[in-house]
Amino acid sequence: MSLHEINSNNIEDVHALLEGCCCAPAWIESMIAARPFINATALFNTSIHAFAQLTESDYLVAFAGHPQIGNLQSLHKKYASTSDSASHEQSGMSEAKKSLLETMQTLNTEYKNKFGFIFIVCASGKSAQSMLDLINCRINNNRQTELIIASNEQAKITQIRLEKLL
Repeated sequence: MSLHEINSNNIEDVHALLEGCCCAPAWIESMIAARPFINATALFNTSIHAFAQLTESDYLVAFAGHPQIGNLQSLHKKYASTSDSASHEQSGMSEAKKSLLETMQTLNTEYKNKFGFIFIVCASGKSAQSMLDLINCRINNNRQTELIIASNEQAKITQIRLEKLL
């Protein structure tokens, strides 16, 4: 995909492309409204600005668009449209031992029960053990702190997906 195509394609096609980066409708609408982008930097800066304008409910929609870290089966079933990205992003988990994955699943459940959303981390380049360490640390946060951390992680994930899109 080129920047020219993002700028010139119809709204429905661009919406579908951007949804693969982040499924928060308010973010997608901001990105579409900001077209045309003069260069990739403008696209990335617009994304950062759009994230700064999102509300908690927008973030919750974005978080819901992700498979749980360590739940590799859901990458291919529930999230078929982004499974290639998510599989690559979670490649550290694909090599994890069964016991680590089971611990991660238990913590994922505890995390979701506590905060009301799934554990979000920019997993690119992280080992399974480092992601397990992160959830172990972050599960002790309060909800507001965790929402801020998770939204920052979502922004990183979106940035990486935008870069791959180009």
